[in-house]
Amino acid sequence: MLRPAFALALLSLTTALAAQEAPPAKAGAESATDVNRRVNAPLPAAEAAMKAHVMFLASDAMRGREAGSPEYDIAAQYVASQFYAAGLRPAGDEGGYLQKVPLLSYRVAEPGTMTVTRGGKPVNLVFGEDYVPTGNPERASTLIEAPVVFAGYGIVAPQYARDDYKGIDAKGKIVAFLAGAPGQFDGEERAHFGSNANKAAIAANKGAAGVIIVETPTSARVRSFARQADGYDSWRMTWADAQGNGHLIARGTPTLGTISAAGADKLFAGDKGWALAAKAVEGGKASVPAFAAGTTLTVAIRTERKTVMSSNVAGIIPGSDPRIGSEVVVLSAHLDHVGVGRPDAKGDTIYNGAMDNAMGIASLIEEAKRFRDSGKPPRRSVLFLAVTAEEKGLIGADYFANNPTVPKDRIVADVNLDMPVITYRFEDMIAFGAARSTLGETVARATASVGVGVGQDPMPEQGFFVRSDHYRFVQQGIPSVFLWPGQAGAGGEAFKRFLATRYHRPSDEVGNPEILWDQGVRFIDANYAIAREIADADARPRWKKGDFFGLLYDGYGAR
Repeated sequence: MLRPAFALALLSLTTALAAQEAPPAKAGAESATDVNRRVNAPLPAAEAAMKAHVMFLASDAMRGREAGSPEYDIAAQYVASQFYAAGLRPAGDEGGYLQKVPLLSYRVAEPGTMTVTRGGKPVNLVFGEDYVPTGNPERASTLIEAPVVFAGYGIVAPQYARDDYKGIDAKGKIVAFLAGAPGQFDGEERAHFGSNANKAAIAANKGAAGVIIVETPTSARVRSFARQADGYDSWRMTWADAQGNGHLIARGTPTLGTISAAGADKLFAGDKGWALAAKAVEGGKASVPAFAAGTTLTVAIRTERKTVMSSNVAGIIPGSDPRIGSEVVVLSAHLDHVGVGRPDAKGDTIYNGAMDNAMGIASLIEEAKRFRDSGKPPRRSVLFLAVTAEEKGLIGADYFANNPTVPKDRIVADVNLDMPVITYRFEDMIAFGAARSTLGETVARATASVGVGVGQDPMPEQGFFVRSDHYRFVQQGIPSVFLWPGQAGAGGEAFKRFLATRYHRPSDEVGNPEILWDQGVRFIDANYAIAREIADADARPRWKKGDFFGLLYDGYGAR
């Protein structure tokens, strides 16, 4: 018997698929009828199998698969059933395919207050103009009054002889640091050093009472202060431990909020240290001097919190080799998307997430079938993992990496599939992070075997290496890569067009007439070759000696 919610979902799915709209016809272009006919034309079996998964997962009935929603739960059950059909053994909790993930969802309950006191005179900062508060998952009510110190970009990197805290004492203080990281670091390390969570952890180790993020011209271009203020009360997530406490790497040192350039001028009004720091930022200096501000900041924030249950989905092919069969290669992709949001120009409010990341999940399922149909079990075990709450901060992957359903010391690699854009015939593949371990050589050999080269990261300043689920495995010292179709040839323009018109928009739908399903099959071909080589190689993957991430997280082979 179908559960009522599942039956309703199937009914809604049928209606949604029947009602899919094609883009309006332009002069000299295909008519809407012709586009619909082409989009819904019969496909070869391999392409049809991939599309069928995306049709279900990215349907309106799934309402954007937001983590913790009933629709996400239905999607997880769908993936579990597909893992079963592909011959995978359950690798979740209690002999099943699902690993329960307790999520702590939180948001700011009201704008709160921030008051600066210098020389006994209090000045109230203005919400939305001077500051935007951040919720505290540790407390329903946060009240902190403490002196302020400024710590440049908030970076401590002994390997680069850098300490932005030099000359200040952060203990018991509110630490203000600049958003982002300077361009002296490469793309992957720059993203790591620019992470607000990583900076907060440094401040916590210094004994800080809390942290404040200071807007820069660069961060303002990436996400305007007005946009931050507009979404200040959006729900955020972390995972909860057995006691219901949120998992934080900066426990006891809350991020209190972000202040604008105007707010920083009020916070540091008349301070010579800020005048020097602002001048260094405007000049693009890599290093910005720290100083004690001579002001006290009082912050009052109320946080609304609730516990939400979700699930990762895990299935495994046991390794066949008596020597290395217990070693585990993880193949991951995120199942969630961003749910229901603001309407687009057509009034559509459902963010379907076809490319991001129903396409990655479809690839994961079909890759499992490749292993089954090969008739040759892998030498190492291969675990297929569909994770929740990636869109909330890589939460499901972080939960699994900290609470794996297989022995952590037996996990030897993670290969992550996230948002493969298949609207063009790709001529290469990008493997973020591959150069940091022997996975780079594996990827090069495997892609060459299917006639695809390895391209360079086209946007190193974006630091994609730390922005998807594989990064949570990196933080456990596990060599990991994140795979995309490359951007050689027509790929660059097609990818930019996707980001500009469909990424995190309701238009990321299965009815997108640009989708080339044969390229999805090629993507699966390449990924299967990569996973097969890792699974069957004599030696496990290892970090390159001296690699930054390998050393930082004590990974195999780095020392």
